[in-house]
Amino acid sequence: MVSETELYMQRAEDEFLLAKNDMTLSNDVELKVKLGIPIDKTFYHSVISHAYFAIFHAAKAYLFSKGIKTSPPREHQKTYDSFAKLVNNGVLDKELLVIYADEMMKAEGLLHIFKREKKKRGRFTYNVKSEANIPFAQESVGHAREFISSIKGLLK
Repeated sequence: MVSETELYMQRAEDEFLLAKNDMTLSNDVELKVKLGIPIDKTFYHSVISHAYFAIFHAAKAYLFSKGIKTSPPREHQKTYDSFAKLVNNGVLDKELLVIYADEMMKAEGLLHIFKREKKKRGRFTYNVKSEANIPFAQESVGHAREFISSIKGLLK
């Protein structure tokens, strides 16, 4: 049986895969033609949304591994606040230092990524034309990759 921590990480990886695939689909004319999608159609807004949810589920996985459960209402805010508390209490720094001896990845960086992607999800999913989201979508995929990789390292 899969643990809840593993389930959240699977969800994080699924969302990340969707983000990457939506980015590919948005940029690949031949693939659009093959799938019958209008050439001018893009999915950058969903790249940002999927990347955010990848980060969210990875954070939930880490929290759950520490015995911290968050639930509705305001589950996203509760998850962010709980994650921030671990960072602010130095819990993540200690674990990151063990895993990443070169200190390239700091817990504050993870927290900043989570906060920024949470904010971007609302702004760019609902308020901006898809084409304007290209640089933000690219950044979101990079952030999700970094966040998930770090959390996976912490869970080992």
